[in-house]
Amino acid sequence: MLVQMAGDSMAVRENFNQTGVKVHVGAVSYLNTKPLIEGIQQQYPWIDLSVDLPSRLADQLRSGKLDVALIPSIEFFRGDDYTIVSDACIASIGPVWSVKLLFRVPPQEVKSLALDEGSRTSATLARILLKREYGVVPELRPLPIQANWETADADAVLIIGDRAMKPISSDWYDSWDIGQKWREHSGSPCVFAMWVARRGFESAELGEILSQARDKGLSHAEKIASRECEGYGLSQSMCLRYFREFLHFHLGHEERDGLTKFYEAAVELGLAPAGKLPFRYAESVK
Repeated sequence: MLVQMAGDSMAVRENFNQTGVKVHVGAVSYLNTKPLIEGIQQQYPWIDLSVDLPSRLADQLRSGKLDVALIPSIEFFRGDDYTIVSDACIASIGPVWSVKLLFRVPPQEVKSLALDEGSRTSATLARILLKREYGVVPELRPLPIQANWETADADAVLIIGDRAMKPISSDWYDSWDIGQKWREHSGSPCVFAMWVARRGFESAELGEILSQARDKGLSHAEKIASRECEGYGLSQSMCLRYFREFLHFHLGHEERDGLTKFYEAAVELGLAPAGKLPFRYAESVK
């Protein structure tokens, strides 16, 4: 398998050298992805890297517009014969800071839930936690990216990404950090997104490149924080703290255990199809 994949990756590079056809890779457009894609576009001309919302990346991978994408974990469960190609991921082992569920009423009284348009894994986690903790199955309402989430017409509002990192007013009854809440509930890390390949695409080299890009990004975390902080309305120190304390970028054994628990909970609620275990990992990830 590994030999075949190595041959496939060489074929990918050779195909670019001969035809100019690139490998299409999609990454999340949020701050949390910056350490994962540092230098990829400049160092590897055969990789066409684009950024978009997590939900849209999942749609593009499914349609074949992307070969590999950093997609929400829930979309890996729902995908058709997908493979996890790198041990780089977006996860948390406690509070994540950038995924919040806000309540206007006590959690057990929630009847409606507004879900950030960009969310899929976080939306599923919110629904799992509400059902398991309080037996609540709320009516779901969309929350467009450009909408004012503070005025969303719902008992609870899920916000993710950069807008969840802004200060929250004291008008809310309660708030959950979804990363922390999942840790308390499951005892495992929360894996929000992974590098996943569509059916029929295999490249050991690309998986290694994505893992190495993660390592490079983390070693240059201060530089990335300095470059990106102003655009996200954060101080450099808070941006760096986000990278180093709130986020976790390695898909190890504990993270895989958390991923399995998440999948089983999603199946239990009918939010993911059964029969996906064991998950498919590329040889270079094992």
